[in-house]
Amino acid sequence: MWLEDEDRPIKDFCCSMQKKREIRKKQERKIAKKTGWESWKDERTRSWRKFKSMTSGVLQYFVLWKGTLQTIGGQFGTGIQSYFTFLRFLVLMNFVTFLLIAGFIVIPNIAFNELGLQQTFPIFNISDKCFEYNPNPQGLQRFYIYIMDILMGTGFMELTYMFYGFYKKMSVNLASFSYNIPLAYLVTTLVYFLLSLLWTVTRSVQGFKQSLITENSSMANYTDKVLAGWDFCFKDEKIVKLKQRSIRYELKVTLEEEKMRHLRAQRTMGQRIGIYSIRVFLNFIVIGLICGAFYCIYRSTQESQKLLESESVKGNFILELLAGYLPSIVITAANFLLPLLFNISIKWEKYTLSMEIRLTLIRCVFLRLASLGMLLYSLWNNITCENMDNKTPCEMCGYNYDYSNCWETRVGQEMYKLLIFDFLTVLVMILLVDFPRKMIVDHCSCKLIQFWGQQEFLVPPFVLDIIYGQTVCWIGTFFCPFLPLLNTIKYFIIFYMKKVTLFSNCRPADRTFRASSANFFFLLVLLLGLAVSWVPVLYSIFSMTPSKACGPFRNQVSIWDTISTSVEALPTVAREFLQFIASQAFVVPLFCLSCIVMFYLMALGSSYGKLVSALKDQLQMERSRKILLNQAYQ
Repeated sequence: MWLEDEDRPIKDFCCSMQKKREIRKKQERKIAKKTGWESWKDERTRSWRKFKSMTSGVLQYFVLWKGTLQTIGGQFGTGIQSYFTFLRFLVLMNFVTFLLIAGFIVIPNIAFNELGLQQTFPIFNISDKCFEYNPNPQGLQRFYIYIMDILMGTGFMELTYMFYGFYKKMSVNLASFSYNIPLAYLVTTLVYFLLSLLWTVTRSVQGFKQSLITENSSMANYTDKVLAGWDFCFKDEKIVKLKQRSIRYELKVTLEEEKMRHLRAQRTMGQRIGIYSIRVFLNFIVIGLICGAFYCIYRSTQESQKLLESESVKGNFILELLAGYLPSIVITAANFLLPLLFNISIKWEKYTLSMEIRLTLIRCVFLRLASLGMLLYSLWNNITCENMDNKTPCEMCGYNYDYSNCWETRVGQEMYKLLIFDFLTVLVMILLVDFPRKMIVDHCSCKLIQFWGQQEFLVPPFVLDIIYGQTVCWIGTFFCPFLPLLNTIKYFIIFYMKKVTLFSNCRPADRTFRASSANFFFLLVLLLGLAVSWVPVLYSIFSMTPSKACGPFRNQVSIWDTISTSVEALPTVAREFLQFIASQAFVVPLFCLSCIVMFYLMALGSSYGKLVSALKDQLQMERSRKILLNQAYQ
């Protein structure tokens, strides 16, 4: 066994000192027999290994928030640390996304406009009405109008690089340089989506490996919790006591779940029918609440535009702001109130404690992502004249120009407002709820207040909040290119605000959440949010008619026509190669090959799972055999 890897450094071997000495002697004898070429090659290998080790050590100093995360993990455990690690991951991903957008879209637009190099594509008017777009109001405006524009993304904000509508349909063609802004806009969008997918999948695979080991039911037994459940990173005595209480809680949960399994096995047919009836009834109530929330979101989107056009609202700063943010307010209220009702209803469904947590989280995830879907559905109804008696605007321009002459910017404004309102909600909860609650608990001896206690740092709902915000960012980035930068700043501030409130106001939750299961579950939900964000963006690219009065794709049948036009301009060999890749002759065999590989990997994974189960059964059998032998000798 040692001969296969005896060239490794001695410190990498897990064996006794005597065995290490033997390996060392073998290595020395082998070195004496080596030729000059082999000695030089080994020396280069050792130098390269040393260089990688030194480089890795230096790069550790540049890891963002490394010391802070170690402090949080040392005082509050890896479960809470996983939230801040996840937040750091989103900060880095948003920042890299913005660098892509700035490097390939924003900076080239600014440079070409300043240097006067742009060559604007010709636009052939179909109708004057479709090409009217001037969001900047004329004349003298009051000061609060500018504040309103900043908060709602309207007015002068539409005439900045913040929104899709300000980018022009132009290209630069010099002697040895050519740059197509519409093509760069579309390709950059596809690239950052692909980058987000690969980055998230890579982290998900790492989390899945840990979750597969730590969350297996056969391994999560009493011995594992007692002998391997302690976290040696703790330093504070209070946190040590909290961890002890957490382990007691986990043992209690395990015992209660075991008890629930025995009770479930002993239930009569009548009891089972009664419990299933209650679950069906409560699930109908949950579905009804979610449908009611969807209806409120749909109605708020419809009424928001009507209120903004109402004479009684125009000119009133507060009413205009409330009308503009009405969909955001309704979505936030639904995401705040319905999970409270879910937590109450789940108690009556007689599930185990772990199943209660999972089912509640699944309902909350569905509510948050589906609420965004309902908002986008209502927006698309207004844009495409669905469920409207008068379809003349859509027949003339391909979209409802009465609703917005630049519908992409309109969608970007809604995502912009959702991001701003979500950020303000987090700040208000921290500053006006968490801090006052801490002060009241510390300075009031009332038993009711003390029973209320300090705010718990609940990792799952906090992570769902930032996943919701990230999904909003992914949906809105195509329509509002600066949204990743705003999201980076938002999560950067939230990191420090949550850190302050964790150390000052909160205590760890009584119901712990393992870091391994947390990381994998959160990344799985993030992948689901990424998939949800693809739907409106890809639908806009392939099926919607782009605005004729704004944006880099104006006066095109669809946004995807940019790719077709660019491919036709390529040399013959490159054009035929790309056309072959997009043809059925390539796609169908590739799909079949992918299915074969997928089924092979599934079969391989199943065989590995059976092998692991057999080894575990063998270990259990060996354990039982030892117990029987000990009893026999006694």
